[in-house]
Amino acid sequence: MTRPRTWLTTALLRLVAGIAIAVPAALLLGASPAAAHPMPHSVVQLDVYQASVTARLALPVDDFSRASGIDLNTIESTALPTKAVAIRTYLARHIHPTTLKGKVWQVSFGALSLSRTEQTSTGPYRELIAKAVLTPPAGADVRHFTLDYDVIVHQVVTHVTLVSVRQDWAAGRVEGDGATQVGTIRLDVRHMKVPPLVVDLGEGSVWRGFVAMLELGGNHILTGTDHLLFLLILLLPAPLLAAGGRWNGLSGPRAALSRIGLITLAFTIGHSVALAATALTRFEIPGRPVEAFIAVSILVGAVHAIRPLFPGREAIVAGVFGLGHGMAFSFVLAEMHLSTAQLATSLLAFNLGIELVQLLLVCLALPSLLVLARLRVQPALRVGGALITATAAVGWLADRLGLSNPVARVADSAGSHTTGMLAGLAVAAVVAVGWALVTRQRGRGVAELGTVT
Repeated sequence: MTRPRTWLTTALLRLVAGIAIAVPAALLLGASPAAAHPMPHSVVQLDVYQASVTARLALPVDDFSRASGIDLNTIESTALPTKAVAIRTYLARHIHPTTLKGKVWQVSFGALSLSRTEQTSTGPYRELIAKAVLTPPAGADVRHFTLDYDVIVHQVVTHVTLVSVRQDWAAGRVEGDGATQVGTIRLDVRHMKVPPLVVDLGEGSVWRGFVAMLELGGNHILTGTDHLLFLLILLLPAPLLAAGGRWNGLSGPRAALSRIGLITLAFTIGHSVALAATALTRFEIPGRPVEAFIAVSILVGAVHAIRPLFPGREAIVAGVFGLGHGMAFSFVLAEMHLSTAQLATSLLAFNLGIELVQLLLVCLALPSLLVLARLRVQPALRVGGALITATAAVGWLADRLGLSNPVARVADSAGSHTTGMLAGLAVAAVVAVGWALVTRQRGRGVAELGTVT
């Protein structure tokens, strides 16, 4: 004779089931970030590299036209090349970086573009975007220099230029961290001149770059909803056995743990190899096919969670699809234009950050996966989670093939809700362990009662 299920056991089971539904939903629900409001001042964003500094200039078109005499208010973006020579000549006359001892840096100008016109409370607003490369003399310090800059402000005396650093690997600032303001450029009304800005970026180090890339790798896997969903959906049926083209029956705990470990390891090896190969060779891969491949991998994993497509071979599939995910990871490093030494250090730290967070997620999900497989509602939860994941994958695939859709936008925005997801997985893990302990204790009680009887 077995005892009826206690209220505590029932509550624990319901909580595990609820979290099992809530966590995948949290991955796919979220709000899109708000657009930045344009400001009537210039912004100069600096990217600091080992031997040069790149400056991105965002200049209000109305003020730029007044100061330079080059009319950009009435032209379309397609006509900008006809003004390119005049724009670069004007900028070259008003941007003069030097070392702290007065040695002149070289300045070259790259791409020019016009932003879309936005309607604001003061009327239409548009910016000229220009890129400049500032190169110091041989052996000079890129972290300490003087920026003699009076674009626009030499004519529009109320104009202000905000100077900030967007990327500085040696200081632990990498893309995605936002920009840190280092100074402002404006007219000194007492002397009626624009004083140069002394840029002091402090001392840099390899350790700061390593730690920053470690954090970036961890954040990338957390905010990369597609990478996270692929791994979780592939692990979802890992504790189950396949028979007759269906998931039917449970594998033992040891077998389930072994399968989960092999899947995770294979995915790690796959994306690590691809990340290292593409990053170190600086091999340029078109982004859209890789992103589409990732969407297909998620869709395949979702279908496999519903009906076994490759039972017993999940690790091989994880390794193969991991190659595509690793190529996508490499895009982050490629955009940073690091030196060879910085790239090698960054590759190690970035990949280590990915692996540490991935291991944390697997450890948090593991108890829930094992408990969920033994619940009566397991088939419904598994199929429901797989359908949600498949929907996201189809949306991503369509978007990456050029068909923009709201499903992809909602799925992309889920990366901003990782804190809630981690909390949900942690609670689920605690509840799953508690449920296992309660049921084990109940089993011992039944056994003892049978012995006494």
